[in-house]
Amino acid sequence: MTYAIIEAGGHQLRIEVGRFYDIDYVPQSKPEAQLFFQRVLLLSYQTETIFGKPWIPGSYVRAKVLYHFQKKKVRVYKMRPKKKTRKIQGHRQLQTRIYIESIGMASTEA
Repeated sequence: MTYAIIEAGGHQLRIEVGRFYDIDYVPQSKPEAQLFFQRVLLLSYQTETIFGKPWIPGSYVRAKVLYHFQKKKVRVYKMRPKKKTRKIQGHRQLQTRIYIESIGMASTEA
């Protein structure tokens, strides 16, 4: 099983080829656009595992943007006790859903 750990949007993700993942919104991408992630922290294929220090030079992950969406609304409720002060605020985080097409290194494609 081939998998990699990448850094995307300030988070680390364990990814596999042929699956889709939700990452923080990538504003400069449109649906069906190609994304290349070069911050690969760990790469594992067949029986070999390569660790980066902090990243693996020459490695990449190619992904396709499927669509953009908003996560479920998070409500923030603030109240001051013994006062009639209440405040409800909502926030919906933007996300980008990507499909992993390939994981590879400079000359090898996994």
